[in-house]
Amino acid sequence: MRRLATPTPTPSPPQAGPSPDASGVETIKETVSEHSVTVGRVVEWLDAFGFTLGDTRLSLWSVAVVLIVLVGLYLFARIGGKIAHRVFARITGLDPARRLLGEKLLSIVIWTLAILVGIDVLGVDLTALAVFSGAFGLALGFGLQKTFGNLLAGIILLMDRSIKPGDVIAVNDGVTSTVGQVKKIGLRAVSVTTRDKKEYLIPNENLMINQVENWSYSSREVRIRVPVTVAPTSDIDLAEALMLRAAGDTPRVLAMPAPAVWLTQVVEEGISFEIRVWINDPEEGLASVRSDVLKRVWRLFQQDGVELPNRAHREVTVRDTPALHQLIAALRAGATSEN
Repeated sequence: MRRLATPTPTPSPPQAGPSPDASGVETIKETVSEHSVTVGRVVEWLDAFGFTLGDTRLSLWSVAVVLIVLVGLYLFARIGGKIAHRVFARITGLDPARRLLGEKLLSIVIWTLAILVGIDVLGVDLTALAVFSGAFGLALGFGLQKTFGNLLAGIILLMDRSIKPGDVIAVNDGVTSTVGQVKKIGLRAVSVTTRDKKEYLIPNENLMINQVENWSYSSREVRIRVPVTVAPTSDIDLAEALMLRAAGDTPRVLAMPAPAVWLTQVVEEGISFEIRVWINDPEEGLASVRSDVLKRVWRLFQQDGVELPNRAHREVTVRDTPALHQLIAALRAGATSEN
């Protein structure tokens, strides 16, 4: 018998499907066109104005979609940041430093999520930009080195709670010293307001590498030294009592720790004292406390007759010695011979 050969089936060509590199803009276009014919016609009309660059179609529709997505994600991130601020503001169990740290970290997470969502919605192919993104990332890393350094420094400052909003600090950069109250700790800089209502924006990195005096770190109590000098002939016990009284009557001076007066120097010009007082509101300034104490000391000294040194006034004392008598006699003899 003769066996018939069975024909070999020819493989059918693969069916056309969606390209794995389909643009997110085209996906949005197809979705909008399926739900509304009128809107689809408008989209087709906008897409007609454009040109093709390689495998990419640039048109009014694609530009509009990109702008809408970017604006929407920006608003999402800003609103998310404000909601995070309100949520942490209601948490009373956290101190200001931890509350601010939580807000900053949550804001970073929200912005990162917004960027990733934007990349996914727009269908950006990051693999095609591998070489360019590497070079661009290297340049961006060198250019934003200080920015990321300040960002990490700000997070570290908030984590170790060395500087908090409301603290009074003195920053010394080797040339000048800036004293003020911390108003805000940002991602790049710390806002410090002085008593002159000048607001300094100090980079976070400077607070990590320079010497910083935090007058509110472990306690808000600050000691102020007020030097006072009295005349050498003054009653030092009376002067000390009057200075203690003046310091105790000053409104901002604390009763505990109690004010103290120390004798620091005895010289020809006078006797030097130092009044040491304590306050717990350094953000209100130190010069005003010194001024109030000195005014009260002056009034009490005037009332009780305690004298202050007068460098224009000098007293000369001459001892009664034989040499002095001989000089007087010689002067008299000279005056008599002239007459």
